[in-house]
Amino acid sequence: MEADIQWMRRALQLAANGLGNVSPNPMVGCVIVHEGSIIGEGWHRQYGGPHAEVWAIHDAESKGNAHLLPEATAYVTLEPCSHTGKTPPCADLIVSKKLKKVIICNSDPNPLVSGRGIARMIDAGIEVKIGLLPSEGLALNKRFFTAMEQKRPYVILKWAETADGFLAHERGEALRISGMLSNMRVHQWRTEEDAILVGYKTALMDNPRLNVRNWEGRDPVRVVLDRHLQLPATLNLFNKIQPTIVVNYLQESSLPDFPERYSGTSDMAYLQVNPGADEIEQMLIGLLARKIQSVFVEGGAAVIHAFLQTGLWDEIRRCQGPVVIGNGVKAPTTTGILRSSEKVEKDLWTYYSRV
Repeated sequence: MEADIQWMRRALQLAANGLGNVSPNPMVGCVIVHEGSIIGEGWHRQYGGPHAEVWAIHDAESKGNAHLLPEATAYVTLEPCSHTGKTPPCADLIVSKKLKKVIICNSDPNPLVSGRGIARMIDAGIEVKIGLLPSEGLALNKRFFTAMEQKRPYVILKWAETADGFLAHERGEALRISGMLSNMRVHQWRTEEDAILVGYKTALMDNPRLNVRNWEGRDPVRVVLDRHLQLPATLNLFNKIQPTIVVNYLQESSLPDFPERYSGTSDMAYLQVNPGADEIEQMLIGLLARKIQSVFVEGGAAVIHAFLQTGLWDEIRRCQGPVVIGNGVKAPTTTGILRSSEKVEKDLWTYYSRV
């Protein structure tokens, strides 16, 4: 059992390499072991590309280990797929290579898979075990599982507040709260999520770009709440450098399918919601329909309060800087379960989860 845990932890470690590159697919890692030694390993590297099992089998075969596969065990972080999507079914590949045993971290909640991959392998005579380190697998693919099970994107609320609990000056003057390293971390987080969201006032007063500058990685899709389509076209959000979705009451349009947004598209789309208490829910449903599985909410205060009030959020990442301003826009009150905290230079970061 200890050896099984060791190999599954390696598969989870490999899977995490796909963060920011494979959505809306889950992150998956695969390790193939023969008599206590790894003979092949791989992970899902890019949406539309080969899955983890394909890379692991290719790795084993390229090292001259093909003859060992019928006596080997594959450790896979998620149930191998059983349907043809962008790539052929991985369950069929495992069956064709006649692996002896497959140990799985989590079954796949996707209704296109959901037990069918497991059944396919069992029917072929492969020994299958399910549920090794399941909580670690759920944590790894929290975005994917939230999308599949709750039918909405995973939502992260992030804000920086002064030492005396304010987000900004009352009249909107520029205010630097966090330090350079915290700023780098935020840009790293932007690369990991599908979309980044701000409200009307933040867009108008701060004129943010909402792209990735202090880290290497993809730019998220920008989402802005502009209910009456009043934001000026000269704002950075509308510079057509990356796709932007405008949430509003008046207009609806489509955005190219998910992978297109990483191939130079600069389209703008309009997501229409109806006025009412469920606007946040409507927006999240609309974003998921556009294959956006995670949203990084960066402000401002009214938007963050709206998410907190609806309960449609999953994480809070709060930065408290050393600045004191005495008066201004009050920071939201944190809620949920405190998971951890850390110091980054002079900034204190605290991390909360809703459940």
